[in-house]
Amino acid sequence: MPTLRPVRRTLLRDSAYELIRDAIVRGEIPPGAPVRDADLAERLGLSRAPVREALSRLTGEGLVESKPQSYTRVTRLVPRDVRDAAAVVRAMHELAARTAVPRLADADLTAMREANDEFRDAARRGDVADALRADDRLHDVLVTACANRAVAATVERYTPLIRRLEWRQFGTASAAHGSAELHDRLIDACAARDADAAARITAEIWRALEQLADDPPGEPAHDASGAGEADPSVRPPGGRPG
Repeated sequence: MPTLRPVRRTLLRDSAYELIRDAIVRGEIPPGAPVRDADLAERLGLSRAPVREALSRLTGEGLVESKPQSYTRVTRLVPRDVRDAAAVVRAMHELAARTAVPRLADADLTAMREANDEFRDAARRGDVADALRADDRLHDVLVTACANRAVAATVERYTPLIRRLEWRQFGTASAAHGSAELHDRLIDACAARDADAAARITAEIWRALEQLADDPPGEPAHDASGAGEADPSVRPPGGRPG
């Protein structure tokens, strides 16, 4: 008999993680806001187990903090922490670009151009979520092509902590336009097989986030006890959050 593997619970856990993470990134569950697994489970239409697993993962990524018998809440934007994470992500993307450029195929360059076209279109429409997804697809081409699992794992680990700043950055038309222009330069460097230029441009792209970390948006006060309810914009799997 073939080995049976659990599937559904993993998918529910991942769905809960993505929905809660995205609500935090968009600011729908703001910094300092309390989160309770029971409230989130009810709103998502899930049992508490996958929600607890999702919150544990978000805690490891620095988006949620917890004190036993006291509170679980969304972390506040601490400039030093975000700046440190952004510096690590920048260094990993620089390494990915330098390593990947000699390995890129024409299909990879096409994928990057298509992603940047989608990024521009999303920015023009003011759709920050689509812009971020397109931005991820563009940079993921280089992360994948570099074939370094440590780079990929580090980027995945620290990107969520800075995603709130990316949401803020791409929320303005001028910043999004500037990012698209930098993407164009990056793609041109990759097409020219200029790894050094690609790494320099990549560093320029990610340094912008480090600078944003020094000017975080205002944050509302919240009860540190953890009392209160989760944001109603967190919706069940299959529904559109936000």
